[in-house]
Amino acid sequence: MNKGPLPIKQLGYVGIEATDLARWQTFAADFLGMQVLDAGSGTLHLRMDDRPFRLFVTRGERDGLACIGLEVEGASSLDKLSEQIESRQTSVQRGSQQDCLSRRVAALNWFKDPDGNRIELFHGPMPEGTAFVPNGAIGGFRTGDLGLGHVVLQTPQIGVMSDFYLKLGFRLTDFMESPIDVQFMHTNTRHHSFALLQSAEAKVHHLMIEYLHLDDIGRIYDRAQAIPDRIVSTLGRHTNDHMLSFYSQSPGGFMVETGWAGRLIDLESWQQERISSPSLWGHERKWLPEAARKAIRAEMDLLASSGTRAPVEVTNSPGFNLSRIS
Repeated sequence: MNKGPLPIKQLGYVGIEATDLARWQTFAADFLGMQVLDAGSGTLHLRMDDRPFRLFVTRGERDGLACIGLEVEGASSLDKLSEQIESRQTSVQRGSQQDCLSRRVAALNWFKDPDGNRIELFHGPMPEGTAFVPNGAIGGFRTGDLGLGHVVLQTPQIGVMSDFYLKLGFRLTDFMESPIDVQFMHTNTRHHSFALLQSAEAKVHHLMIEYLHLDDIGRIYDRAQAIPDRIVSTLGRHTNDHMLSFYSQSPGGFMVETGWAGRLIDLESWQQERISSPSLWGHERKWLPEAARKAIRAEMDLLASSGTRAPVEVTNSPGFNLSRIS
């Protein structure tokens, strides 16, 4: 059992490269309810809270991941962790003044993971200076000290990648070996901020963003059902983080999971475990081969027959107000 402080505070931001900024503008604002700001130079800032952005989209020649930003405590933590990474024969570059200005941080260093993904360590996030205003009647996103949400990467070398990120400072929360090979990792009390999925190619599998209100998820689900091919995985609830969610296809070629009521863990007492099914119910996964889908459905049938249930943890939400219902 690991104890003590974690070197990484949270998943601070994710950068996305895109060939079509207009599609991302519509997807983020009109579908997900984020505040979208034009940052100039072919970049959109997607806001979920009082930070300048939690996601940014920059115009490029491809669609996919640009970078992952991981927040550390301060300058000394940034230097210490960078030195540890370099001691493992991974080159670390100091971010330029322009890099720091574009990311709105005090300082950052960056490096490439074994799959070639750009990882940015930073400290000192700068406030936007203007209040966060969601697009539409969205009750807010669950971020703060928990960070953006989580990111899941597909990788053809899950053993190498897992070793790299565990040495970076993440801790293994739990894992699944069959019918899909996936490892879930945490860096704060959010059940997982990062995960790795064994696959034939290296790319982003999905991003998860969490809402404060269940009704927001339901209304986004209603919108998704009216858009052809938008839903990639139906409404369901996960076994490990207890998230109620569904998955949509993004303009970037990866999925976005919209979730509610994710589980928080105790960092001092949590013990990793193997899970046999990714979901308690639902989450029909159109992206999986049929054999794997059948295996997961069989595991969910076993959970249903045994009456397996999970508690609902609601944080930072006033819950139901029956007096408003006439």
